[in-house]
Amino acid sequence: MRGYLSSSIGVVCATALALPLTLPATPASARSVEAGPAQVVSAASAVPGSTQSLPLAPRPGDRTLGPAAEQGLYRPDVRHFSLVGVVWDNPDTELNGQVQVRTREAAGGHWSGWQEVETHNYEHAADPGTAERVSGRVRGSTAPLWVGDSNGVEVRVRADGGGDARGTRSPLPAGLRLELVDPGTAPAAPVRQGTRVMGAAETEYATGTAAAESAAANADLAPLGATEIPALTRQQTEEEALALQGRQETGAGPEGRRVNPYIGPRPRIVTRRGWGADETLREPGFVYTEKVKAAFVHHTASGNKYWCSDVPSLIRGIYRFHVESSGWRDIGYNFLVDRCGNIYEGRAGGLAKPVMGAHTLGFNTDSMGIAVLGTFGSSKPSKSAVGAIARLTAWKLGLYGVNPNAKTYLKSGGGNLYQKGKNVRLNVISGHRDGFATECPGRLLYDKLGSARRSAAEYQGR
Repeated sequence: MRGYLSSSIGVVCATALALPLTLPATPASARSVEAGPAQVVSAASAVPGSTQSLPLAPRPGDRTLGPAAEQGLYRPDVRHFSLVGVVWDNPDTELNGQVQVRTREAAGGHWSGWQEVETHNYEHAADPGTAERVSGRVRGSTAPLWVGDSNGVEVRVRADGGGDARGTRSPLPAGLRLELVDPGTAPAAPVRQGTRVMGAAETEYATGTAAAESAAANADLAPLGATEIPALTRQQTEEEALALQGRQETGAGPEGRRVNPYIGPRPRIVTRRGWGADETLREPGFVYTEKVKAAFVHHTASGNKYWCSDVPSLIRGIYRFHVESSGWRDIGYNFLVDRCGNIYEGRAGGLAKPVMGAHTLGFNTDSMGIAVLGTFGSSKPSKSAVGAIARLTAWKLGLYGVNPNAKTYLKSGGGNLYQKGKNVRLNVISGHRDGFATECPGRLLYDKLGSARRSAAEYQGR
């Protein structure tokens, strides 16, 4: 691993072409039972994803509020979409107010009730001063909300009350737009879980595309084009880590070397190809830090109304919202976990490597971000999701010799809790709120982190 740890932050560029590798999604209305682990299937024809960006306008009603205090949009007939969010021009401006949406189900034409959209999403972002943060493309944004296959929408955005002595509301951010994201579908190679079926797909991955760049970052863990990284026993994990360490440090084999004795068995992880990432969306190349010292746990605040078989589409929607709507270089999280306990590769660059994400403003260096799909302020996370956090951290932190039930120090890059440059003592497995004043990852998920820390340490044999 030291080959990764010795590198300073850098970017490795590759070609900008990519293969459209998204997966098909069945409308939620067609399902009646919860799905288990995500399955890789093939589709007859491709439907590329897209984003509709619609400007908001002042809402009719109480004219005393002024046009900058309440805005909205009603569009009863739009192209199909499954995920919604609101963006605005300046990423440094907060949306101090309430965002509500209701949507029309495409299959039955029924309108949903009003749903809240989490407005405080600015704390999920690249660190101040980094190339990603100062790119000029970043916008302010809410969290994305998963609504399922829909073709009608209404949104209302209302500024918080307060302000001056007369209760005048603060103005809303400039440039408010509603983002309607269609995650799209595309044919996938007919690869069964746990089975290497390559053929033509292997040839495609040898051509030097952006998809190949992403896949090659995991070449030490699985064949090119793999839709998942299979689980290993603890002994197999130790042997793999030993061989990987030997190749990275000297180019030699593992003879005479000792792997860190505390490493958890590698869990099964669905790769970016497995959930159908369109690699043409993200910026080429990867950005690395020196090591992984901590894991920050998040919730996506995208709602809990999804089936586990929806998850590839849900992640593609979040990915497209992060890149096209929010202006980030890639999806912000390093890993994502669903309610069934499935683990998914997030930001590209290599599952075993210290990839810099955009998940915890001020603490993206030397850390990884794990997002549990859902909202956990008043809903409990599943035992399977908490268990997946434990298994993932036991393995990934173990590669870097880190005890998941210990404390560590991270240097703040700047935020609303800690000034830039301050060394902050944190739990190795922390919640987002430990590094930034936020509700994330939700009270009921945050309360489970102690259990995840203990379980992760046990997986490591501590």
